[in-house]
This record gives sequence, C-alpha cells and structure tokens, in this order.
Amino acid sequence: MHDFLKEVMQMIFENAEVSVIRSGRKTVSIQVKPNEVIIRAPMRMKEKEIEKFVESKRNWIEKHLKSLSEKQKALENIEPYSDEEIRSFIKKAKEIIPKKVEFYAEKIGVTYNRITIRCQRTRWGSCSSKGNLNFNCLLVLLPDEIIDSVIVHELCHRKHMNHSAKFYEEVEKVFPEYRKCHEWLNRNGSKYMSRIPR
Repeated sequence: MHDFLKEVMQMIFENAEVSVIRSGRKTVSIQVKPNEVIIRAPMRMKEKEIEKFVESKRNWIEKHLKSLSEKQKALENIEPYSDEEIRSFIKKAKEIIPKKVEFYAEKIGVTYNRITIRCQRTRWGSCSSKGNLNFNCLLVLLPDEIIDSVIVHELCHRKHMNHSAKFYEEVEKVFPEYRKCHEWLNRNGSKYMSRIPR
C-alpha cells in the first residue's frame, strides 16, 4: 500500500492496523479482525476509489471493530477450564459422539475410520481423506443440535472433501437447520474455546 493511502486509512481508523492487499480479483472487499482492517482490492483499482469505498463502509467497519474489541475484553476475564474439567469433557464426549457419528453416517450413507476426541483451541471437528474423524471435547458443552450439525458437517466431507455448493446441499439434505446452527457456533463458539488453558 502506498504511504498516502495508508496514512488516510489510519486517520479513518485510528485504533486499528489497516492493510490493503491487491490481487487479480474483480471486486473490493473488507475483512474486519480485532484491531485490524484488511482491504482486498483489484490490482488496477485507484487509491481514491479504494478510499471512497472504505469511507462508504466506515460505520459498518467501526461497528464491527467495537464489537470484536468488546468480545476480546470479555474473554480476557474468563476463568480457564481445570485439567479435571477437560478430562471429564473428553470422557463424556467419548460416550456421546461415537453414537451420533454411527447414526448420521448411516443416514448420509458413508463409512468412516477412527474417531479421535481432543481438546482443541481452533477446530470443532475435522475429517481426513482416509475417513478419520476428529472432534473437540468441548462439543459436550454445546446444545445437542449444535453437536449434531458439526458431526453431519464432518461426515459429509466423506462425499465432498471441500466446501462447495454440492457439499452444503448434502449437509442440508440431512440437517436442514445446519446454517442456523453454524451461525450460532460462529457467534458463541469462542466463549468456550477461550477457556482452554494456554
């Protein structure tokens, strides 16, 4: 980013680090992270046009920066899980999750290999190309339908190892409430993961 554009952006968002990433894309987009604003723009887009676009989204950006900042402050004061609590989550997850996996695998019409339960800071679940499934033990703290939505998501990767439209069609065929559950997890998931001891 040219110094002039960066200077303008920093004046607009004085409490956030601003970066502009140019690429072969055709449109401009904005990504807001805690204390950071990332603008992705076409290679030939003029700086004035980028500045004008960002200015038009100023209220939206500031609202999101404030919301993320408040969430961060709230998470900083949360007490971490004890080792005993984590062990109990893993034990409970090993009782609940395999039964749900078996039920939904039959419904979807897929097979799977090993199921692993771990305490993870970033993922709720994953599926390898060999059909090994990995789930976060913190799932047992979430509403039952959220657990189901994560399991269905990972099992549908046995049909599509991507996040294409066909993949989501498969997910919603089995679990129509998936998108609502996914949004809930995006909004609330960090509250649980942030309590994992560092």
